[in-house]
Amino acid sequence: MTRYTAKTLPVQRGPAAWNTILGPQAQPTELDEDQTADFVVVGAGFAGLTAARRIRQLQPEAKVVVIEAGRIAEGAAGRNSGFMIDLPHDLASDDYAGSGDDRKMIDLNRQAIRFARMAVKEYQIDPNYFDPAGKVNGAVSDTAEAHNKSYAQHLTSLGEESQTLDARQMYELTGSHHYTSGLYTSGTVMLQPAGYIRGLADGLVGQGVRLFENSPVTGFAREGKDWRVQAEKGSVTAPMVILTVNGHLESFGIERDRLMHLFLFASMTPELGSDALEKLGGQPRWGVTPSDPMGTTMRRIDTGQGGNRIITRTCAALRPGMTATARDLTRASKVMQRKFDARFPQLAGMKMQYQWAGHLCLSLNGVSVTREIDTGVYSGCVQNGLGTARGTLTGIAAAELACGHSSAISQHFSAEAQPKRLPPQPFREIGGNAVLRWKEWRARVE
Repeated sequence: MTRYTAKTLPVQRGPAAWNTILGPQAQPTELDEDQTADFVVVGAGFAGLTAARRIRQLQPEAKVVVIEAGRIAEGAAGRNSGFMIDLPHDLASDDYAGSGDDRKMIDLNRQAIRFARMAVKEYQIDPNYFDPAGKVNGAVSDTAEAHNKSYAQHLTSLGEESQTLDARQMYELTGSHHYTSGLYTSGTVMLQPAGYIRGLADGLVGQGVRLFENSPVTGFAREGKDWRVQAEKGSVTAPMVILTVNGHLESFGIERDRLMHLFLFASMTPELGSDALEKLGGQPRWGVTPSDPMGTTMRRIDTGQGGNRIITRTCAALRPGMTATARDLTRASKVMQRKFDARFPQLAGMKMQYQWAGHLCLSLNGVSVTREIDTGVYSGCVQNGLGTARGTLTGIAAAELACGHSSAISQHFSAEAQPKRLPPQPFREIGGNAVLRWKEWRARVE
């Protein structure tokens, strides 16, 4: 009998602030008995909920069960920065320009955005949670401005438009004199990620998808022609299993020693009062990614997205054990406070209300793991730091593969190479974190 057993279950560090600021959720339904289905999806983030929706599009009568280890939007889906990006965004490069077929990836990313936009309309998700506002690559140094210039030239070669903002325009947008210039692109959607995910989950449940929360899957095993997916208190037996657990794919022994587990860190201010807003100035909503990928991401949101707040994201730690440490979060929180104070001296010293870690999974060669793992078992995992768009795409692809449907999305991901093998321990963790610290130092002003 084929069996896969989870050696590690998800562990979160800090609150998922995007979810917290939306207020209480309805009481969860836990998997506490044995059930059957046509498809069982493990993981209810961007990939998992997208997979469930795509299955229902392809097979409207199918019985679909989604199992989530924690609460909806408490995992990685509620811990990212909320940028759904259409253009090349390679975190391993100096200027985000990819090294592969960027034109093809742009087209696929835009399909992901259209899929999400249709879900917002169909499920009547609050449009504030899906704002097609575009984003800015902010620059502080001459090196960063060179990165933006190089990236703009790359976009031009792809037939894509961008707009350079000067220091005054950056100040008018953000209320910060920190930035010397910026590069605006219009295709990014700024999500309230928890709001979007909660709306997606509610819409699927309204269509008859069974969703179980607080039900971590401990393993799954072959039983005849079916798979029995076991949680702590119950199970689901189905012929088709879709794993959308991102890096926790390795927890089940799949792609072992081929996945890099990276944690990024973020903080969020308290609700800004009238005095703080007057001091701050700028526009009520914007998103700035750093021109150097290892710099600092900033976002400002307003009352329609969970309150007038500023979010800071910076620092990274490689943790093969798939758990960020308390020390990691403490270090990152201090760095983020300094970054916030440098950008907004008019608000310097404001204590952050929330600090948290988010789990990313990457491969050395930048590929996802979206294919048939075993007979009837499909994966839509490894998002390479692009979870809102890439997770949507891999969720679509995994569902299509499980349903026997072919499209440009499923063809692309199923044709990707296997992730490259990583260096052995302890060199992997020690060396990887040394490189991360060096890159952070190099991008320290960004």
